[in-house]
Amino acid sequence: MRTLLAIALFLIIHSNVGGQAQAKTILTPLSVTDTSLSGFQDRAYWVKLMQKIVSPVIYHLADETLKKEMPVVESPTYDSGFHSHNVAYLEAVGRTLAGIAPWLSLPDDTTAEGKLRKELRKQVLKGLVNMVNPKSPDYLNFRTQNQPLVDAAYVAQAFMQARQQLWEPLDSLTKQRFITEFKALRRIKTIYNNWLLFSGMVETFLLSVNEQYDPFRIDIAWRKLKEWYVGDGWYKDGNSFAMDYYNSYVMHPMMVLMLKELVQKKILPSDEYEQAMQRMVRYSEFLERMISPEGYYPPFGRSITYRIGIFHALEQTALMHQLPPAIQPAQVRCGITAVMKNQFEHISNFDEKGWLLLGFVGHQPNIADYYTCTGSLYICSLGFIALGLPGDDEFWKAKPAEWTSKQAWGGKPFKKDYHVEY
Repeated sequence: MRTLLAIALFLIIHSNVGGQAQAKTILTPLSVTDTSLSGFQDRAYWVKLMQKIVSPVIYHLADETLKKEMPVVESPTYDSGFHSHNVAYLEAVGRTLAGIAPWLSLPDDTTAEGKLRKELRKQVLKGLVNMVNPKSPDYLNFRTQNQPLVDAAYVAQAFMQARQQLWEPLDSLTKQRFITEFKALRRIKTIYNNWLLFSGMVETFLLSVNEQYDPFRIDIAWRKLKEWYVGDGWYKDGNSFAMDYYNSYVMHPMMVLMLKELVQKKILPSDEYEQAMQRMVRYSEFLERMISPEGYYPPFGRSITYRIGIFHALEQTALMHQLPPAIQPAQVRCGITAVMKNQFEHISNFDEKGWLLLGFVGHQPNIADYYTCTGSLYICSLGFIALGLPGDDEFWKAKPAEWTSKQAWGGKPFKKDYHVEY
């Protein structure tokens, strides 16, 4: 049975690999009756969906055709004074890389998935060279408007989560070009909200590679976020609390990654990192409980066109083996898999060439915010961070488990929830 599944996974994956970056078929799960293998099935499904989403961005950047081929469709309320077409491409690239970096960091192997990973990593490395080469048609915009700060931070996050695979193999000229572009972002006056973390993330990456960095931009990011903590795992987004998913898209994961590096560099005491980690763990409990018994989640707040990217913090917690004690890894796997199928199977979320459409499920441009365009949507790649856990991790190998709301509405025992103090 495992051999047959391996063959099936090979055929599924390699049906989409090659010069054609776009796959047009709607995804369907493998047919498996042995529940002990369902984790393998789920992983195959995640890999196939991830590949479908990220391939157009990765292959076109590698081929220097991203600007030529990527459509830039804007929200009906798009603010061209705040954004413009030339920020969309870095949006797509930075967000894609941040989502798949943990998976790309896994070691090479001879499995079908391993061969795909090696191929995509090769294409990513080609694209990284192109995006900072001023002579390339796909030299991306780090220099005009403010939006590049956001997506440079996601590039920095990718480098920090896959340093050996994405940063170290780059030639010295390309590394220097990235460093120059990152430092040039200091021209941007950071907005006093989650944007402080973008600035802090870029500077923390520079610190991590022993480059000159701005300690003030790091310091203000973590200090203000601590100041904005309102309790029970939730941060305000600036001076006001916003009931949306930015605690997951940005705040918890970037805060934790920043502080981890600062502790390793002995710039901050370890208790700062441990506190931030505890808060992310608590917040991840809410995300897991937001998955309904049927595999849906509430579409509230801004940026809901980011789709499964809302699970960034939950999956980052799983990736770091820090899930709350009452949540089994298989609960998270099964719950998010159910969401993926609901969000991507029944209605196409892609145009005829495989690019993501503005929407939550399908094409719903009216819900796209004033800062949203095609490139923005690729933050949904953050919903694949748990693929950075190897296939033999408990997250994948454990038998199916019901997530909390499914237990609760099924009349089964489940953990009571209480406010926490930290």
